Amino acid sequence: MSEKLSKLNEKLAIRDNKLNLLLEITTAINNNSPTDKLLDIFSYTLKEQLGVTKAMMFNYDKEWKCVMKYGFKGSYKDIKPATDFSGVKQMTLIESSSKKSVSSFDMVIPVFHKNQPLAYLLIGDLSEEDKKISPGVKHFNFIQTLANIITVAIENKRLAKEYIRQERVKKELELAAEMQSLLLPDNLPQNKNIEIAAKYIAHLSVGGDYYDYIPIDEDEFVFCVADVSGKGISAALVMSNFQANLRALIKYTNFGLSKVVEELNATLLKNSKGERFITLFIGRYNIISRKLKYINAGHNPPVFCDNKSHKFLHEGCTGIGMIDRIPNIEEGSVFVNSGSVLVCYTDGLIEIEDEKNTQFSLDKLVDIIKSNLHQQKISNINELIFNAVEKHKGNKPFADDTALFSIKFK
Repeated sequence: MSEKLSKLNEKLAIRDNKLNLLLEITTAINNNSPTDKLLDIFSYTLKEQLGVTKAMMFNYDKEWKCVMKYGFKGSYKDIKPATDFSGVKQMTLIESSSKKSVSSFDMVIPVFHKNQPLAYLLIGDLSEEDKKISPGVKHFNFIQTLANIITVAIENKRLAKEYIRQERVKKELELAAEMQSLLLPDNLPQNKNIEIAAKYIAHLSVGGDYYDYIPIDEDEFVFCVADVSGKGISAALVMSNFQANLRALIKYTNFGLSKVVEELNATLLKNSKGERFITLFIGRYNIISRKLKYINAGHNPPVFCDNKSHKFLHEGCTGIGMIDRIPNIEEGSVFVNSGSVLVCYTDGLIEIEDEKNTQFSLDKLVDIIKSNLHQQKISNINELIFNAVEKHKGNKPFADDTALFSIKFK
């Protein structure tokens, strides 16, 4: 009777000890203890409380990493969990392995989530001289429970960090989008001489397309449509710097368009170190002379239409930020009749594809403009263009930033 009572007390003591160990680990998890501390507790529990003489744990975080190790001498770099344990779905005794580092352990305990391995725990505690039951076998269920708890805690921490990172990126994108919206003019003129309307759709929250309207005096103004290479925050930052330089050159110098383009090229090369380039169309219109001067720096040619014909405004030079010094800048000029329309755009508009991978095309854009010159408002033409684009692409998303800047001359 006393022997049975003794064994019962021993079992109760072991159970209480395991409960205390679980309490310690769960308390550490609830207190949001760092991963290193959780692994230290786990390591101490295995070694000092459960008698496991050797252990190694691999955890997956974009790649497999050894996150815990004790009682093992030598290199473990040859252990590749993805291949060495690919067939291990439950606790498995290691009877043989071509790798000495693996065969020095006695069993591997996998931890899975939705059929995906998150961790592998290797333990070694068997000895030919030791006649007692191996701790790894004796406490297997408890060790497996601890491994699951620790692994899930580590995974939750990783997911929490990833969530925080994503929220930070989301906030940065929101701020960048707000910054970009401030770059685009919101009060485009609609008067007896001209009517301007624009529309912009970013592929991401922010992008690298840009348009601007800069009045010089009552009779003259400058406008610009540009596209920076790349997308996202970095493209938006390059474009914001470009806008600041453009506006400063227009407002505070008497430079002609060619000199403005030269200065913009030099500044972009200096700031981006050749890693970015910008295509742009810049125009300067005089209401009295009805003369439009322009430079097309590697940009998609705007469509200029009047009641008689249409033409593409090609004259200019290469894009800026490509070479140190632009060798030849050709300035174009066109006389503007009343009722003429100029439509500037970025490549995202004409290159949008339908579900058969057919592009919207420049020809289709021209047809829409020519067929709707009678429209009283230039904004109506813009809407008709975008309606056609939406119909063309169907369910496919916009694959690039898309900007449209149109002027109706009265």
